[in-house]
Amino acid sequence: MPHDGQDIPARPPVLDDLSALTAQAQPALDALLERARAAVQARVISGGRVNAAALETHQRAAHGLAWLATYVESLRQMQAWSARLTEAGEFGEMEALILQVGFAEYLAQIAGGLPMSQTEILRPSDLDLSPDDLAAFHTPAVTRLMTGNTPQARAALVALMRQNAGRASFGATGLDDELEMIREQFRRFADEKVVPHAHGWHLKDELIPMEIIAQLAEMGVFGLTIPEEFGGLGLSKASMVVVSEELSRGYIGVGSLGTRSEIAAELILCGGTDAQKSHWLPGLASGEILPTAVFTEPNTGSDLGALRTRATRDGDDWRITGNKTWITHAARTHVMTLLARTDPDTTDYRGLSMFLAEKTPGTDAAPFPDDGITGGEIEVLGYRGMKEYELAFDAFPVKGENLLGGAPGQGFKQLMQTFESARIQTAARAIGVAQNALELGLHYAEDRKQFGKALIEFPRVADKLAMMAVEIMVARQLTYFSAWQKDHDRRCDLEAGMAKLLAARVAWSAADNALQIHGGNGFALEYPISRVLCDARILNIFEGAGEIQAQVIARRLLD
Repeated sequence: MPHDGQDIPARPPVLDDLSALTAQAQPALDALLERARAAVQARVISGGRVNAAALETHQRAAHGLAWLATYVESLRQMQAWSARLTEAGEFGEMEALILQVGFAEYLAQIAGGLPMSQTEILRPSDLDLSPDDLAAFHTPAVTRLMTGNTPQARAALVALMRQNAGRASFGATGLDDELEMIREQFRRFADEKVVPHAHGWHLKDELIPMEIIAQLAEMGVFGLTIPEEFGGLGLSKASMVVVSEELSRGYIGVGSLGTRSEIAAELILCGGTDAQKSHWLPGLASGEILPTAVFTEPNTGSDLGALRTRATRDGDDWRITGNKTWITHAARTHVMTLLARTDPDTTDYRGLSMFLAEKTPGTDAAPFPDDGITGGEIEVLGYRGMKEYELAFDAFPVKGENLLGGAPGQGFKQLMQTFESARIQTAARAIGVAQNALELGLHYAEDRKQFGKALIEFPRVADKLAMMAVEIMVARQLTYFSAWQKDHDRRCDLEAGMAKLLAARVAWSAADNALQIHGGNGFALEYPISRVLCDARILNIFEGAGEIQAQVIARRLLD
């Protein structure tokens, strides 16, 4: 290999027959995944079912299987993306380079070491993959593709990115014209109304102004996917992804405002009575009713089955007693989707019920003015625009008619029905954060001069930018596919979980690398990348921590 300072022999950056090679590689990927699945099943299956104790013992292998499956599905969607663009005549040099570098890098990681986190590298041996399995994986197409992540290819990609700075994405997304029009509308809104103020809101730890919420309501953000019969726009989950992506590019807090309404509306649509749908959905769609999700407890975290907050009968109504934590946007909202235990004899998911608990929006002086509820703010590194709270309930009253679905004991099932949409939406937010990091890094690398030239002229700086663009597109296509599945009434919990798992890692990687490009300035609070780094970190924790997400994916693959 050439040393630093030596000329690298020139070669065409785009592989010949790239699309054909990526298609030919898929059977090898599928075969390797099936071999890994069988190997892990042999460790954890007992009596035809997954043994919980064995799954915990072999957690690294199980979670590694989830990551391998995520990579395989990601590359499948990248291949499908390239085929759609080719058919539409939109598969140009930038798209080809993204496809080439993405396949080369992910194939190399599969064969040599896949990063589940910064220090947890999945090796083929962790999945009991033998040298013979790897030899079978290295088909001519795979071997050829693995040569594609070259310095020349990355340099060519960055050169095209510099020519196209300011685009909504580097590389065509493959979405239809209507969705791209929606993207452009919300990109303009983010650039004009959010970006100039986002860093100030963060530094001052301020709530996002109500005028921004009012403008989002006028644009239909809170009723985006609510059916028209209930006052919403009745648009697709794909539209929700695009809107969340662009608003989160401006500021994750603004991009996450719609998440509250999305979760609440999904709960009511899937599990509510006709009366509850008629009463709550129009207000959610218009933004007149702002909701907050009240699920997590101090000592349970991701173990929702262990919730202790209890709801007891009070005539036809209920009283809530217990503690909740990490409640986003709790103070100035009108209703809580609140999960509590209605059957005191249960200690697991059974006996949990979901309530639409009404509350009075608070003020700075009195954030929780109602009797029976108190709360305090949790100070956080990032994700500040809505604020996080701990809440304590002491016989807090809830009307009997506000038990979701009208029957107790359905809460966990109702919540599970929202997980697909919530994780797709979270993946979209992660893509927006990653795109913001890329744009900040690219702009800084163009403007900052060191040793007589722009930072972007240095190969390792350019390499970082190239890989950001590639991985953002990979996560984007996996997320779009998940939304497409949801829009076509197909089960997509597996794909949604994969999209969230990968996009969260991509967001953190992009933010970390963009800050590195900024050097010492990136560590200064005055630079927006410092905020983006803090915001990116939460994405691998909420809506299912990375480890929980991998566990859920693994269970689906192994059952």
